[in-house]
Amino acid sequence: MIDPILLTAPRVATFTEDKHLTNASGFFFRREERLFLVTNRHVVIDDASDHHPTRLEIELHNNPDNLAESIWWSMPLYRDGVSLWRQGTDTAGEIDVAVIEVDKSSLPENLTYRAFGPEHLVKPQDHVEIGSSILVVGFPLGFHDTLHHMPVVRQAVVASSFGFRFQGMGYFLTDARTHRGISGAPVVMRAPELDSLEGDLPWNLLGVHSARLDVGTRDMELDEALGLNCAWYADILLTLTEA
Repeated sequence: MIDPILLTAPRVATFTEDKHLTNASGFFFRREERLFLVTNRHVVIDDASDHHPTRLEIELHNNPDNLAESIWWSMPLYRDGVSLWRQGTDTAGEIDVAVIEVDKSSLPENLTYRAFGPEHLVKPQDHVEIGSSILVVGFPLGFHDTLHHMPVVRQAVVASSFGFRFQGMGYFLTDARTHRGISGAPVVMRAPELDSLEGDLPWNLLGVHSARLDVGTRDMELDEALGLNCAWYADILLTLTEA
């Protein structure tokens, strides 16, 4: 049995035309009849590193009877020179989350996947106890189950007060051990209260993993890295997926 939470998070690769650039993580979010791929903004564009892909590819399971079968499906990032993703800002600046609507009519048949919805979101004002156990579901350094094409999870805790914007930014902190390639991964917490809802995802979607947090004054030889990460509050998805 495959835990359905693993089916929410496809492997993501970025390309300029046919040139492979980077690997990343992402997850599906549905809003009524519409479906979106969620990842980090810096996955689709990052001026600082001159990262300007023209399309994404995501790995999808196309045989519900055999999860060892998968295909890569391409998603353009521009049409007629206009970007197709949505991103947001708040009073502190840009939010490192991007959503791209999936053209469901062009998806291959018999896909097996799961998608979070508004019912899985935890609002920043909701109480989540500090130190609560959470999971980050993704592809660190591209690592995954190469037979079944599934992500892996990192266990972490909520490392800053949930609902208080850390240093005024729209994210909270986690202490997961992370690597390149896990950008855009969902940050989730088990939610037994969702067991009775239709579907098989009894998980709260707290955030979108973004990047490791470090201290600029850290002595690179004497001081270890903090081991902390930024997770942008997932309720931004309600804004980014509005019609």
